[in-house]
Amino acid sequence: MEVNPIPVITVQTVPYDDQKPGSNGFRKPTAVFESKRNYLQNFIQCVLSSIDLRDRQGCTMVVGSDGRYFSRTAIEVIVQMAAANGIGRLVIGQNGLLSTPAVSCIIRKIKAIGGIVLTASHNPGGPGGDFGIKFNVANGGPAPDTVTDKIFQISKTIEEYAICPDLRIDLSRVGRQEFDLENKFKPFRVEIVDSVDVYLNLLRTIFDFSAIKGLLTGPEQLKIRIDAMNGVMGPYVRRILCDELGAPANSAVNCVPLEDFGGQRPDPNLTYATGLLEAMKGGEHGFGAAFDADGDRYMILGENGFFVNPSDSLAVIAANLSSIPYFRQMGVRGFGRSMPTSTAIDRLFWDLS
Repeated sequence: MEVNPIPVITVQTVPYDDQKPGSNGFRKPTAVFESKRNYLQNFIQCVLSSIDLRDRQGCTMVVGSDGRYFSRTAIEVIVQMAAANGIGRLVIGQNGLLSTPAVSCIIRKIKAIGGIVLTASHNPGGPGGDFGIKFNVANGGPAPDTVTDKIFQISKTIEEYAICPDLRIDLSRVGRQEFDLENKFKPFRVEIVDSVDVYLNLLRTIFDFSAIKGLLTGPEQLKIRIDAMNGVMGPYVRRILCDELGAPANSAVNCVPLEDFGGQRPDPNLTYATGLLEAMKGGEHGFGAAFDADGDRYMILGENGFFVNPSDSLAVIAANLSSIPYFRQMGVRGFGRSMPTSTAIDRLFWDLS
């Protein structure tokens, strides 16, 4: 049976004056995206138009989300617009889920031109919460100012966007889906990938999994408690720490990604991760951690609820590089810190000198 090609249409629109992305992407109350006509479509078109047309034709992009409310709707729009704008292939996490580090990993692994992450980081989710869009470039990192400034300039004059409104995908089914579009010689491809696989394989090349598993399962078992805060990190915590490294299943809590994060703010700090803090104060666990919604921020707690400053955790890693296979093999060129961070890393090298 012959299937008619999916039509590509152009929709007239008007610009908004508040679509300036920042260093952590573009965030607004979810209601803004839902109530303002073409608000999401405008911004996505600006992101796609910021890529040179010659580079865009037939290229590959990665798409993921932290699972918050409105993500599935937005992914459908992104797929329809990417197809209409000449993108050749999209790689998307199963059920739309990919952590920000996993998106970066996949971009670099498959040499994609960039990726879109739907997240508002540690901001609350749900209809009354926030929604956001990050654009990562080909090196896997956040778009630099030159790119975000270009997106903003385009947003102030946009008059139309391209879309394939009849294109539908199945986010739940891992594998390749192909679509024939009007006036396109090659089919548009969507690849749904396991949300954890590629990232897990990367971690295996960095850390000594055997040693970590021995620590978590050996005679002097280190008891841990990891709180995914009902964000995207739940599947990663379960698969990596429990299934792969042997931590008991009850070591991981709040591991089901929820659109409203269970009504809690997915902010890994002493104010919002109170469940983890109280559990750690009991003295039963020697290590605790919590993650934000998209998995690029964390909090570490030691025994009895001792708070480990992120700046100190960097210094701990630096002091133990010889225990990490990747750094034993590749070495390290330096450590980065900004003015607001502590001098813990500086003190380490003073002590070593």
